Amino acid sequence: METTAIIRYARITPRKARRVIDLIRGKKATEAMVLLKYMPYRGAKFVEKALKSAIANAEQRDNKVDIDNLKIVKAMVDQGPMMKRLEPRAMGRANIIKKRTCHIKIILSEERS
Repeated sequence: METTAIIRYARITPRKARRVIDLIRGKKATEAMVLLKYMPYRGAKFVEKALKSAIANAEQRDNKVDIDNLKIVKAMVDQGPMMKRLEPRAMGRANIIKKRTCHIKIILSEERS
């Protein structure tokens, strides 16, 4: 049984979120939670939120699910829409500041042992 959690429009660049996702992909959910809690990256906060949501979804779906057997089967980060802002520069010019967003998706599955 697979359960999914998606965080959409997270205000972090996809590149920074992927750095964190790559470290937890394929690990057990409980082990990944410990790693994310002590990770120094800002993206860890967003990924931890998605992982907590996926675990809660698994519990909601089936009360008999064992959290210790949940494994991260698939974890991905896609680019979301960019917010574009103007920054004034010299001589009446302007620079565009791109505030990137991303969609974080985590799929958990229960390991059968």
